[in-house]
Amino acid sequence: MHKTILITGGAGFIGSHVIRLFVNNYPYYKIVNLDELTYAGNLENLRDVENASNYVFEKGDIVDRKYIEDLFARYNFDGVIHLAAESHVDRSITNPMEFIMTNVVGTVNLLNTAKTSWRGNEQGKLFYHVSTDEVYGSLGDTGLFLETTPYDPQSPYSSSKASSDHFVRAYGNTYGMPFVISNCSNNYGPNQFPEKLLPLFINNIRHGKTLPVYGDGKFTRDWLYVVDHARAIDKIYHEGRNRETYNIGGFNEWTNIDLIKVLCKQMDVALGNPIGTADGLITYVKDRPGHDKRYAIDANKLKNELGWKPSLQFEEGLAKTIAWYLDNQQWMDNVTSGDYQKYYEQQYS
Repeated sequence: MHKTILITGGAGFIGSHVIRLFVNNYPYYKIVNLDELTYAGNLENLRDVENASNYVFEKGDIVDRKYIEDLFARYNFDGVIHLAAESHVDRSITNPMEFIMTNVVGTVNLLNTAKTSWRGNEQGKLFYHVSTDEVYGSLGDTGLFLETTPYDPQSPYSSSKASSDHFVRAYGNTYGMPFVISNCSNNYGPNQFPEKLLPLFINNIRHGKTLPVYGDGKFTRDWLYVVDHARAIDKIYHEGRNRETYNIGGFNEWTNIDLIKVLCKQMDVALGNPIGTADGLITYVKDRPGHDKRYAIDANKLKNELGWKPSLQFEEGLAKTIAWYLDNQQWMDNVTSGDYQKYYEQQYS
């Protein structure tokens, strides 16, 4: 079946893995990657598919309504997989308005344009909104986030994502927009921008820099290997029920400090250092405002309905992740120096 699918944020961490999977698995689809190439968008993530016949890159901003309308007019999209978002909590505390514009206004621009483009011809169309478990707020020592858990966002980032989730559902209820939403736990794996915990700490250990740990380090997260997340998105896009929400998690809870200690041990082995070397870099720092204590996802709806489950245990996924970053030090050096931002001009000028 021939389809043209718009994937927003496709040069980012999760988006690049989704692009790769769809380009390789669906040769009869046309995959259009829309990315503004802000600081976390990196076309080097997609070198292996950039010349594929069913792949197109478009540089643009989802906040630009006229640009989005022109894009839909040119491609007549059958579906949207919306990943483009500002996603770093610390940045949202510093500059919440940027998150409101991208995550809320940008999402509504896409919804409005899809509504107009598909009006009267919704059969076979789908707006897939990729969200986060952070919209649910914070858990105590027990319990799991379900798809029916009430929203209780605690940061400007999670509030902006919660708002965009509500708009997607509202467009389904009010205008008949066909949609699905997924809320995922913390992702890790290759190509992640090194402001996030694992790539940041891998790079810091490599250079002998301190490992800053918020508070007491006992904040708990569920961790999901990014390739498994892309597989889940594929499943939900093709087999998920209209107007449903699916939680995507790794069935894999870790406190930050326990995870960091496992990372330190694996890094010492990978670098040939005495065990305990990296542990000595751990430094406890002042906690950030509004820091949620625990997230934990119940992904059984996705598992039972669509047959998805994680392919890796965490220690195995972490070892693969460490190996990738150490084997791709040029990628990390380009990102940390800013040289990766030159790739667009080199490739597309």
